[in-house]
Amino acid sequence: MALDDETLKQFLETLEKFVAKRLRPLESQVGADDAIPEEVIEEMKSLGLFGLTIPEEYGGLGLNMSEEVAVARVFGHTSPAFRSAFGTNVGIGSQSLVIDGTAEQKQHYLPRMSTGEIIGSFCLTEPDAGSDAASLKMTAVKDGDCYLLNGTKRFITNAPEANLFTVFARTKKEEKGSRGVSAFLVDADIEGISLGQPYRKMGQQGTHVCDVMFDDVRVSADKLLGGKENSGFRTAMKVLDKGRLHISALSVGIAERLIKDCVAYALERKQFGQPIAEFQLIQAMLADSQTETYAASCMVRDTARRRDAGENVAALAASCKLFATEMVGRVADRAVQIFGGAGYVEDHGIERLYRDVRLFRIYEGTSQIQQIVIARDMLKRA
Repeated sequence: MALDDETLKQFLETLEKFVAKRLRPLESQVGADDAIPEEVIEEMKSLGLFGLTIPEEYGGLGLNMSEEVAVARVFGHTSPAFRSAFGTNVGIGSQSLVIDGTAEQKQHYLPRMSTGEIIGSFCLTEPDAGSDAASLKMTAVKDGDCYLLNGTKRFITNAPEANLFTVFARTKKEEKGSRGVSAFLVDADIEGISLGQPYRKMGQQGTHVCDVMFDDVRVSADKLLGGKENSGFRTAMKVLDKGRLHISALSVGIAERLIKDCVAYALERKQFGQPIAEFQLIQAMLADSQTETYAASCMVRDTARRRDAGENVAALAASCKLFATEMVGRVADRAVQIFGGAGYVEDHGIERLYRDVRLFRIYEGTSQIQQIVIARDMLKRA
């Protein structure tokens, strides 16, 4: 679906007001409590945020990629934890199902995911399988009309709140690499599933991440995603391509927030009898940040349009993810420098965003993985 221009404009304006008036005042509280107030989660549900990318026939808004990145950009103007609360439902927690699920699987889960009644989570990473996702060891052994799942998944976002796990496991032990990997839809309340303690993290307080352990978890065969064995890795890569664009847009939004805060502070803060905005070295940092943010914004919008037009954008999405996430790290570093001591303490929230954005260069594929994806595509084309 593509919204008409006026409807999209009104929706984005509503979200901008929600971010500015409701979420930004809560940033310090969420950081201290490591939790988003439940009433805020309910407001997000009422705005339709949990079903942004779920098709309309299942109760979602059915946003296309261009519209999704526009929303992600808006949510970059506040702490990433707020976006993460619904982010897995919009991205990796639901899109495996949207892209490759059977009609029955979609009908069973998607209507409740679109309202936020079901929180989805994506279980791919393992203790020994991170960037090398094809090396996962978790097994799914056929046992009659069921599968027995055994293994551990690591660093799973929103796992403590999840009602549904999309779990990737090896159905053919003899197969090496990406072949022999299948995906399963696993309800979180099934016997044999246990959760580790949520990790204490460098940043993004309010987003909860923990390990998920599967001990002889019995899953019926109708929970095999798409009803097909050994196609799970391809599904995961489709989902990650989309997620990389989303994170890129979020990075652009955070950079815009940081730049706006920096300009305001530089005009207000005086040294040597004048605003520090008058100093050319401060201006240089502002100009570099603005230029890089604009470049990332253009990349994201162009790639999103191409994806909506049906083009294979795997390498372009990797380019966006690489540039935008590295870019926002540089912008955040300059912001601390411009604010000086005030940027290092909590008062202005700059140090919090500095820590928050560091994760973007790691999840949904590290910067180094993006470089490999891009280079391999270049060599293939040559």
